[in-house]
Amino acid sequence: MTTVATPPPGPITGNTRLYAVLGDPVTQVQSPGLLNPVFAELGIDAVLVPVHARGADLESVVRGLQRVGNLDGLFATVPHKAAVAGLADRRSRTVEITGSANALRREADGTWLAENFDGSGFVAGLTGAGHDPRGRRVSMAGAGGAGSAIAAALLTAGAANLSVFDPDASRLAELVDRLARHWPGRVSAVPELPLYESDIAVNATPLGLRAGDPLPFQPGDLPPGGVVADIIMKPKETPLLMEAAARGHRVHHGMHMLAGQVDSYRAFFGLGVPRTAG
Repeated sequence: MTTVATPPPGPITGNTRLYAVLGDPVTQVQSPGLLNPVFAELGIDAVLVPVHARGADLESVVRGLQRVGNLDGLFATVPHKAAVAGLADRRSRTVEITGSANALRREADGTWLAENFDGSGFVAGLTGAGHDPRGRRVSMAGAGGAGSAIAAALLTAGAANLSVFDPDASRLAELVDRLARHWPGRVSAVPELPLYESDIAVNATPLGLRAGDPLPFQPGDLPPGGVVADIIMKPKETPLLMEAAARGHRVHHGMHMLAGQVDSYRAFFGLGVPRTAG
């Protein structure tokens, strides 16, 4: 059985269902390029578009979009994942633990449910690339929306211990406190990442998104054979990953996190399965 080639997207009509991805900026978002072909493959009359929503305008933008009758879902990217969690009527267990969301779904009764697939997508991509975190020592920079979800997923996947650094001490302490209630003794807030005794180092910050950003950490401090993972999707080859590769470390690109979420998005939004031909 072979999968039918993805057809070109159909025209946008008065029946087209809408999805929006919210960010500040949005020029780097990759989800439209992944999900719009899924809509076409499944024969679904829908489109996902990027929406540039600045922080001060986020609530107004979300509340307005939630009132659009043919809009079925919202996605959130940097830096809105924590804020949109509070704009949903209900939150999944993952969102309650992490305090962040990257997808909101309109329910049949008109209410909105928040979910977060960043963590599960990141771990799926990491494991699929041969870097199973089970039993591994992990250091992570970033306790924001994506970092919160990734931290919970790494612990769920069996990481032996997780050290997290974030310059926002209050945000870091709140995250580690929430995680420690579920995984006591396996997660700690640190003033500096213990890369020298880590197997996997993760950048879950926006550093690398803009030209001239400093490195989130020095990959040279990782032991030989370590894995350096970045969640930045554009550029693909971030300064962190280029530095890590130059030092002989294995690298893991940001696009893997999004690719690992596609099946979860399809299930969450009820998008069915691809058409096949025998």
